[in-house]
Amino acid sequence: MSQSHLRYVVVEGPIGSGKSALARRLANYWGVQLLAEDPASNPFLPRFYRNVASHGLATQLTFLMQRADMARGMLLGDSLASPVVSDFLFEKDALFARVNLDEQELALYQRLAQQLLPQYPVPDLVIYLQASEQVLLDRSAARASELEQNFPEGYLKRVHAAYSEFFHQYEAAPLLIVNTDHLELVDGNEDFELLLRCISEMRGQRSYFNKSV
Repeated sequence: MSQSHLRYVVVEGPIGSGKSALARRLANYWGVQLLAEDPASNPFLPRFYRNVASHGLATQLTFLMQRADMARGMLLGDSLASPVVSDFLFEKDALFARVNLDEQELALYQRLAQQLLPQYPVPDLVIYLQASEQVLLDRSAARASELEQNFPEGYLKRVHAAYSEFFHQYEAAPLLIVNTDHLELVDGNEDFELLLRCISEMRGQRSYFNKSV
């Protein structure tokens, strides 16, 4: 799979995986557009960090509307006229909805999602960054903002588990699963070049990149 055939690449992973930083590096390396999510533009997010149960639905619906605008821009505009690297997968909204919403809220979210986000572009490649639970928790703690420190106990573990389950079943696009426990993909050149080689040599719908100590 050569980079020239990749018009739309997504880098995904749970909090602490380094997905946004790697997406930015890939976009810069390939000289292509970066399509990045913008959580700071969601006005409900600070309240969500303080009280997940009370502000989950408003936060989730705001992200859904943002994704819907992005999807329309990609499908109807010129976003896909040139290659794109993104740091989010459209399906991730539903993943978080199942973690954050109760049964009635989730039913409402799903009804609205069918109307607001009826279709979205499918990536040519999804790079899923995973790591052991403790590594992800340590990284999250090291980079967390003051607001993120207020997550209820067990929340990050539920999110990490939801990612693992989701990508275990994911078949919509070719998937490269990268275990980042012992990789330095953002600042390290050697591991980054190994990743580029895995991308270029990838065949079929699913591949793995794992580096032991």
